[in-house]
Amino acid sequence: MKFFRLMELRTLAAIAVALAFLPAVAFAQTDEIQVYNGGIAERGAFNLTWHNNFTPKGSKEPAFPGGLANNKNLNGVTEWAYGVTDWFEAGLYLPLYSISKERGPTINGGKIRLLFAVPHADDRKFFYAANFEFSYNSKHWDDRRYTSEIRPIIGWHLHPVDIIVNPILDNSYVGGFKSLDFAPATRVAYNFSPKWALAVEEYADYGPLREFYSTRDQSHQLYGVFNRSTKFADIEAGIGFGLTSASDKITLKLMLSRDLYTRNR
Repeated sequence: MKFFRLMELRTLAAIAVALAFLPAVAFAQTDEIQVYNGGIAERGAFNLTWHNNFTPKGSKEPAFPGGLANNKNLNGVTEWAYGVTDWFEAGLYLPLYSISKERGPTINGGKIRLLFAVPHADDRKFFYAANFEFSYNSKHWDDRRYTSEIRPIIGWHLHPVDIIVNPILDNSYVGGFKSLDFAPATRVAYNFSPKWALAVEEYADYGPLREFYSTRDQSHQLYGVFNRSTKFADIEAGIGFGLTSASDKITLKLMLSRDLYTRNR
């Protein structure tokens, strides 16, 4: 902890900028486009986040035979979360869905999520957490029926700047450790107030650890994002642009989140 606190601001900023502009990897479509910040629902609070993303200009070829081509698709999921303790949040993603030109409305599966975080991460200068997701996938959504995600979370609240890195590893349960897929996400945000923020986010997929994809086969998307807290809900919206030929060219994302129940109400 002391080591991180003693790091100079300029060094941290340089690391974040470098991460934000690294080239990326073949990025499959997803129901959730989000950089995790280590924040969890308060103990006893029940929260709903509604994720939606639309790709007006995406890949016209599916990532695998029989899969959905992510072009003019609406993908989304309702995420239900419960604050179990001040360091543990349990979540359920259900239903995962798409509306595509090829298949119309489809159900893509479901996920459970276990998020472990340093208590009160939102109030700390340096914070860390680890998120684990376990998925059951429809055949048109993923070529593997069962997959999982390992998402370490590290970040700094430098007031007014946030720097957050999620070095994600996707697991398809084949090929051992070297077959884990490295798909990091990074966020650098400027907070104008507790209710307003603007951010740059980068989502990448470099491929399996044993051998990353070539640059042209990697996917790299850079997003401009704004966050707004209101009485109705917390809003996150953004537009992403693909920077490699393997990336979806344009993607729009929208997240709405609010507590449905807390013990204090």
